[in-house]
Amino acid sequence: MRFVVRVAVNAFAIWIVTLLPALQVRLIPFAPGEGLQVLLTLLLVGLIFALVNAIVGTVVKIVAIPLYILTLGLISLIINGFLLWLTAAVTQNGDWGLRTGEFWLTVVAALLIGVINAVLGGLLRRRREERAHR
Repeated sequence: MRFVVRVAVNAFAIWIVTLLPALQVRLIPFAPGEGLQVLLTLLLVGLIFALVNAIVGTVVKIVAIPLYILTLGLISLIINGFLLWLTAAVTQNGDWGLRTGEFWLTVVAALLIGVINAVLGGLLRRRREERAHR
């Protein structure tokens, strides 16, 4: 259940980022590109982003531990931008998916996605804890 919530939060965060044209992150929905297709594309891209973070992100973060120490954690911005770029690369093989622009704008978009995930994750976690105490 927690993974499904994470996918939904990722999809929402990616949708917010695609609404900001300055970040050059675009969503190409399934054809014909109407409401339901946009939602399904967002959920699928959110799923792929969650899987990339869980599998590739974990390995990269473990390998980059010395860089985390050396840069006081700032390398995480680059790694998260790379993971978002990798998600876009995985989904661009078809006629749907995520498209990103310049790498540094992708890093900013990944930072915004991380902030949205942290805020929504904190709100959802607090509600789950409140229900557990009842």
